[in-house]
Amino acid sequence: MDIFISDQHQQHSPKYEFYRGERVPCFECPDRLNIVRAAIEETPHQLKNTNKDSRQFLERVHNANYLRFLETAWSQWLAIDSENASVQPFPSAWPVRTLRSDIEPENFVAKLGLYSMDNGSPMVEGTWAAAKAGADATVSAALHLQTLIENDSSSGVFCATRPPGHHAGTDFMGGYCFVNNAAVAAEVLREQGHAKVAILDVDYHHGNGTQSIFYERADVLFTSLHGDPKTEYPFYLGHADERGEGDGRGFNFNYPLAAGSSASLWFAALEKASAEIKQHSGTALVVSLGLDTYSGDPISNFELETSDFKLLGKKIKQIGLPTLFILEGGYATDELGLNTVQVIDGFEQN
Repeated sequence: MDIFISDQHQQHSPKYEFYRGERVPCFECPDRLNIVRAAIEETPHQLKNTNKDSRQFLERVHNANYLRFLETAWSQWLAIDSENASVQPFPSAWPVRTLRSDIEPENFVAKLGLYSMDNGSPMVEGTWAAAKAGADATVSAALHLQTLIENDSSSGVFCATRPPGHHAGTDFMGGYCFVNNAAVAAEVLREQGHAKVAILDVDYHHGNGTQSIFYERADVLFTSLHGDPKTEYPFYLGHADERGEGDGRGFNFNYPLAAGSSASLWFAALEKASAEIKQHSGTALVVSLGLDTYSGDPISNFELETSDFKLLGKKIKQIGLPTLFILEGGYATDELGLNTVQVIDGFEQN
């Protein structure tokens, strides 16, 4: 399998986040992707160059004001006080119910709240460069997949990026995510002539951003299996009764599972999601590959083991569509590389 990795991810290296009310080192850190790369380099899989510009596709997925904010956020932060160079900004107010979100405030922290769903996306000087480079890698991978489809309709390409993307919506960041790479990939594939694209999100946490982007569209099917939002982040989206609206009615399927669910329950949900994808009659598949379903993940609570990820790769191959894997979560850093390779090998060995 051909692999695309965004080397500029290293520029996004926050020192801390807040977890259960405590200031802790970031779970989403450069070591995650460094370990994935090292594991892939020990395999026969080929690393490819990231050479495409994602700007036009980012502008299809995200609001122009939001993109402008991301691109200028650090310079705005420094304009307040030059000493902010050593300080991570966090939002402290959000425009919740009854408050207005249609007017961008002048205050930087208020802007940060306007464009954030939580305080879970630590930002540093290199955040935008890393996020944009991740989207560039995604576009490169999606276009490369299209070239492979001509010879093999069941081709697969893997794109390893960080920060992850599936919690980012049209005009907000959250859950470590700034730009939505899975949505960008779907837009690229649509432009390449795929009338229908399916997205399968297997991250422990529901891909609320991806769902919201496509919720009223019939050309992109969204399916997700994840921790039940009644107890698990992102809490406010991902319930089974969310089926889409307008033209998108019937093109959104959520399979929430209780925290602590076994691998057998998880794979049963995967079978249901796979059946919906096959019925959708799409011609390309994007997989938001969260590997935080691993039993040892520090911030998630499913029971998949390393061997289960090879089975996951096999099951995805059996869907029978050209597939683009986009790396999302997975915070058991030491095991992340091995678990990633297991998925790739499972897909390739079918």
